[in-house]
Amino acid sequence: MTRPASLNGAPAARRAPHGRSVRPRPLLAPAVLAALLIGTALAGCSSSGTAITTPFATHPPRLENGPPYEVKVGTVHGLGRVLVDGQGLTLYLYSTDRRGAPSRCYGICAVQWPPLVLPPGRSRPLAGPGVDAALLGTEPRQDGSLQVAYNGWPLYLWPPDRVPGKATGQALTNAGGLWYVLDPAGNPVHTASVA
Repeated sequence: MTRPASLNGAPAARRAPHGRSVRPRPLLAPAVLAALLIGTALAGCSSSGTAITTPFATHPPRLENGPPYEVKVGTVHGLGRVLVDGQGLTLYLYSTDRRGAPSRCYGICAVQWPPLVLPPGRSRPLAGPGVDAALLGTEPRQDGSLQVAYNGWPLYLWPPDRVPGKATGQALTNAGGLWYVLDPAGNPVHTASVA
């Protein structure tokens, strides 16, 4: 037995066992799907409104071919010649550190600003083009690793600088101190931040 359709094409009301009319309810699937899509879109933003990027980029960054423990001179627009690692990523000093002493950046600081450390089995960093090898050295870290230092300053990376030529951490106040790029003489470059 088929149910008659109403005039607008929707299924006609049917009678429940107790005698009242029962209309079919529309499916909630479109509303649920819309809510999921909106929630997914909003999940890409933090509470501050800053977009969060994925570490799984579709195009890997174009890095230079040197070993990460190499220190050399590169160029950053707006800052000029600065120290970079062997892959061309900008190196920084932490103003809270003391020149000629081990790092003061541990815990969350070292997560946000990874120290440039030597790989196991290596005792000296590699001096690349433009640096003074006499200024290149190491400082011990609490975990026993050796952190690369230049002119006595322990060196760090800033993960948002994903490609050579970027210095988005320049003059940034973060993790309890200021962060600066270094010139080829190993001195902090005190300028405004650059993008």
